Amino acid sequence: MSPEYAIHGLYPIKSDVFSFGVILLEIVSGRKNATFDVPNRSLNLLGYAWDTWNGRRCMELMDPSMDASCSVDYILLCIQVGLLCVQESADRPTMSDVVSMFSNERMSLPKPKQPACYTVLNDGLISQDLVTISVVEAR
Repeated sequence: MSPEYAIHGLYPIKSDVFSFGVILLEIVSGRKNATFDVPNRSLNLLGYAWDTWNGRRCMELMDPSMDASCSVDYILLCIQVGLLCVQESADRPTMSDVVSMFSNERMSLPKPKQPACYTVLNDGLISQDLVTISVVEAR
């Protein structure tokens, strides 16, 4: 779910693009964003993907089981498109742009910007509590 919807209840046109980007990065990494954890770091999957992209270590993100089945160039394309999709709403491509990115091999892609929801743990953006207790009291 896009951060605009999760935080403010707003559902912009490009919310579906954000969700697609998260799923794309989950497929490449073989890990879920909701349960992703890097020891001693407060990053979610999006933050980790961003860090590996900036550090030119993208292949660290790739699920080892994909090693022989996909080309490195295609994995890098998926990571770059995924990161473009999870930027702030105004900077995200449209879904038709995303289709073009995958269809046109010669298309020059823009450099991704930092994801809209970069960190999760220890920043208070999302609670770690998995239980909510509601008490009903009569007046």
